[in-house]
Amino acid sequence: MYPPLPRRHALSLLGAGLAGLACDGERPLSVLPSRHAPPPHRRTTNMMTLRAAADRGHADHGWLDSRHTFSFAGYHDPRHMGFRGLRVINEDRVQPGRGFGTHPHRDMEIISYVLDGGLEHKDSMGTGSVIRPGDVQRMSAGSGVTHSEFNHSKQSVVHFLQIWLLPTALGVTPSYEQREFSADEKRGRLRLVASPDGADGSVSIHSDTRLYAGLFARGERATLELLPGRHAWVQVARGAVTVNGRELGAGDGASLSDEPRVEVDGVDDAEVLVFDLA
Repeated sequence: MYPPLPRRHALSLLGAGLAGLACDGERPLSVLPSRHAPPPHRRTTNMMTLRAAADRGHADHGWLDSRHTFSFAGYHDPRHMGFRGLRVINEDRVQPGRGFGTHPHRDMEIISYVLDGGLEHKDSMGTGSVIRPGDVQRMSAGSGVTHSEFNHSKQSVVHFLQIWLLPTALGVTPSYEQREFSADEKRGRLRLVASPDGADGSVSIHSDTRLYAGLFARGERATLELLPGRHAWVQVARGAVTVNGRELGAGDGASLSDEPRVEVDGVDDAEVLVFDLA
């Protein structure tokens, strides 16, 4: 497991896989310590544990408002260093025309999931794109890559989730993939959007993780069966659902361990991500 990181080292890029402080024109380098297993949640047996939206870390830089589900940059909480192979979920809102200038990453699987607006991406692999609602973007940082991310609009805020997953192999060749998943594909069900083998048209990732996305109105329900030894993280991007009978609202997350399934029931026009994790 990751050793506790003293607060004075919260901005360090070494040892615990934390990120450097995000500031205008700069985003942190991601580092995976090769001799450590994925960070554990504080409890991992036969239960569901809520991570309330209001309890997340918060950074307001004016141009960027960011909520951190797990320790990131200047926010450090040894109880919330990630869950299994899931290292980062940041809910970011970036002001018009602003963003993160060119910055490096390595040895991390990075997924961007846009909720509102457009996120403009450019990288050292020659990729340039705008990520919009319905798109799932995957960048495998591997042996090293640089990229930039900016709000594509000069008028509207871009609202998105940035997700980091620990890779199963270090030093892979950097690569990029982006696919659109329509609302109909996600309506009332959990649609596979990222997986190790690119199954069902999902983006492929170097991580023992299967990521699902779903849209749920009241009365709509989906179930994800979990194999023995697997774990799940549920993140509510907006709206409200019940997960295994417990209500979660926008920004809430929950970990599930030693549970046979994840049951999602719509309460109020929700968008949900579910991670099936080793």
